Amino acid sequence: MNNLIWKIKTFNELSTKEFHEILKARINVFIVEQTCPYPELDGYDQEAVHLWAEIEGDVVAYCRLFDSGIKYKEASIGRVLTNQNYRKRNLGRTLLRFAINTVESRFRTSSIRISAQNYLLPFYREFGFVEVGETYLEDDIPHTEMKRD
Repeated sequence: MNNLIWKIKTFNELSTKEFHEILKARINVFIVEQTCPYPELDGYDQEAVHLWAEIEGDVVAYCRLFDSGIKYKEASIGRVLTNQNYRKRNLGRTLLRFAINTVESRFRTSSIRISAQNYLLPFYREFGFVEVGETYLEDDIPHTEMKRD
């Protein structure tokens, strides 16, 4: 893919433009596309490591990474997205491989917990995640916690 650039930064390393583009991508996918009004700014961005791919400044894939003890007892990955215009290009798979590798190297753990939208359970199973709880509604969308050791 032409001009695809991967970036990883802590909150304090992000420029205001980068954070703006990240928020724009998250709002476009999780609020606009999924028609799900919810509090996007949840107070966790400051504690996250942000991993994303961009093309000409547009965020095309993104996720947040957390060390153990922040969101869950285990390390975690969240806000996983691929820009609607860049789907079917395996960016999500590349993103998740990078995310898992980053958690393992940066946080020195292979124990990762996620809260997955149910339609994505097969996708996460490809990476060794298994369901560890019952389905629950989060912002009116069915989710299941999954764990990878």
